[in-house]
Amino acid sequence: MTKRKKSKSGDEGNVRGLTDKVLHAFHKYPKRRMNYKQVAKAISVTNKETRRLIVNVLDDLVKKEVLREDGRGGYKLNVKQTYLEGVVDVTARGSAFIICEGVEDDIFVSQRNLNGAFNGDTVKIHVTPRGNKRGGASQEGEVVEIIKRGKEVFVGVMQITDKHAFFVPDSNKVPMDFFVPLTKLNKAKDGQKVIVKITDWPKDAKSPFAEVVKVLGNPGDHQTEMHAILWEFGLPYEFPPEVEAYAENIPMEVPAEEIKKRRDMRGITTFTIDPVDAKDFDDALSIQKLPNGNWEIGIHIADVSHYMPLDSTLDKEAQKRATSVYLVDRVVPMLPEKLSNGVCSLRPHEEKLAFSAIFEMDDDAKIYKQWFGRTVIYSDHRFAYEDAQEIIEGADGPLKDEVLKLYHLSVKMRHDRFKHGAIDFGGKEVKFQLDEEGAPVGIYFKESKEANKLIEEFMLLANKKVTEFVSKGEKNSKRTFVYRVHDKPNPDKFQIFSQFVKKLGFKMEGTDKVKGIASALNGLMKDIQGTKQEDMLESLAIRTMAKAEYDVKNIGHYGLGFEYYTHFTSPIRRYPDVMVHRLLQHYLDGKSSPEPGWFEQQCKHSSEREKAASDAERASIKYKQVEFMEDHIGEEFEAVISGITEFGIYAEIVETKCEGMIKVSDIDSDFYIYDQDNYRLIGKKFKRIFRFGDRIIIKVKRADLMKKQLDLEFIKSLEEGQE
Repeated sequence: MTKRKKSKSGDEGNVRGLTDKVLHAFHKYPKRRMNYKQVAKAISVTNKETRRLIVNVLDDLVKKEVLREDGRGGYKLNVKQTYLEGVVDVTARGSAFIICEGVEDDIFVSQRNLNGAFNGDTVKIHVTPRGNKRGGASQEGEVVEIIKRGKEVFVGVMQITDKHAFFVPDSNKVPMDFFVPLTKLNKAKDGQKVIVKITDWPKDAKSPFAEVVKVLGNPGDHQTEMHAILWEFGLPYEFPPEVEAYAENIPMEVPAEEIKKRRDMRGITTFTIDPVDAKDFDDALSIQKLPNGNWEIGIHIADVSHYMPLDSTLDKEAQKRATSVYLVDRVVPMLPEKLSNGVCSLRPHEEKLAFSAIFEMDDDAKIYKQWFGRTVIYSDHRFAYEDAQEIIEGADGPLKDEVLKLYHLSVKMRHDRFKHGAIDFGGKEVKFQLDEEGAPVGIYFKESKEANKLIEEFMLLANKKVTEFVSKGEKNSKRTFVYRVHDKPNPDKFQIFSQFVKKLGFKMEGTDKVKGIASALNGLMKDIQGTKQEDMLESLAIRTMAKAEYDVKNIGHYGLGFEYYTHFTSPIRRYPDVMVHRLLQHYLDGKSSPEPGWFEQQCKHSSEREKAASDAERASIKYKQVEFMEDHIGEEFEAVISGITEFGIYAEIVETKCEGMIKVSDIDSDFYIYDQDNYRLIGKKFKRIFRFGDRIIIKVKRADLMKKQLDLEFIKSLEEGQE
């Protein structure tokens, strides 16, 4: 990775990271007195400059009354600081961890000490600083106040008798039923799936009181279940009438007076490459050879902000949604269909308004000039990924020379990106063939091929160069901007992952330092290609890393190896891209930097909505996987062990990538011991061993659609020496 120039914002990021490590050391040993040298040792700091910084951090924490001075040069955790605020993250077993800003270790709270707090609630907790390791956390707490509910409504099923009615939540993170008065049923019937809202929780009641606000339908019905998932994650599936009306009034035609204000690219060969079933075309590429032998490459993005003035009815709805949502059977768009699939979509053989990044580059993808601004384009052709892939693989087709030139340039850019520290994650997407009723009749896997990577490289280029243009250089460093950031990984977490990988027979060298992690991961991804552990180890590696998010403070994008990065290329489906377009035009017009406060709020909201959309997508996939396996109960399949706990074995079916659990108590007549250090179960009597990644034969025992869970039965092992 290239060396980063030191900047004020970089120093602030270093101090923030150092503060988190120092706090972690004191929370890990809450009764210990430490001087700055002992703190440095505890957090593995040997650099003299950083050791001097620790003194400043310690003094700052004393001023904030987080630490107190204890004798000359000594510091201790301030025991008065026993109350913290954080967000509840409930585990599948009912206990929780409280995620507190500025505290690296999450704080464990047992189920009995949650005191009515649910997953996602913001709470005040009383912390017990006694350093026990219960639940894997260094501290334990008790909820003393619910500051804000994470959600107002809940999804589940009604159980109604003549005298009583109870609501049973779908989520296993809500550990109790709700009491619903018979007068508050809103016509709901026994067994129906509904949405409820908590109305009261008397102090002497074990359960909250609730009322039905919407009846979704019967459990198992496709539309009911998809709507239930959207409600579960607080995602809308309808536009308010006033938003639809606003969109309908936008004309499809591009006015002649608007064309005059823009760079006219209509005469240059332009095309789109998208999924075969796509309707919202965010981006297009143009290419022409210049007289000097170089290439002019245009990356053209739908000019959504032109049609969506700030604070308009349409804009406020897009702000709230922040992202499009992709479930197994539908897209819930950020913008009404008139815009997402019509006005803004860069459809073939139509004049469209775009915001463009245009580059002059040679055959080695070296950039000589760049230009950013508003354009008008005309797409000559619409490729599906499969069409472009056939051309790349040697077939004839329209615009063959142009596609191949862009492909060869993208290969050079991709090679250069990995050379400078990008991490190469591949991965497969699970897709379903659905019948007319929405029932899954087949499962297939979508892999990223060269045509996908072609588009990816040019989109990454535009995102990177737009950010550099706005932010790079001393005079621009204080400009307000929306960044897509990805924090550096935690070396301690990767050491654990590295040890796990080594016990499976793979190498992971250099993970004790942040700079070595990218190289080690890329080496691992190559080593595991084609192995039975490939998909699971890649998934585990991704989960071990920090999550990418939006922020007005730039810390770079570690996974891509970019010092400057944003999202510019998908404004039809992401609100942060709309903000980026507006800010870019603002600076192109020579205007001064706006205050960051509003953008900071929107970044946080967009990151939250992005996570909710991702969780909803996973929930819809899990539901359809379990539904698909309902028709295969009693059948045997090959599977790979994807996880091991003291209670059971998780196994992923190779053919469908559906994961289920085999209870340890159901495996033959032996007693199994959980060997946590080596990620395996060992039979005490017969010495059978189950390891992560082992191939086994399972039988589908039960499919629980309500819980989205599969119960499996172990049949036999396919590993040598296990029978």
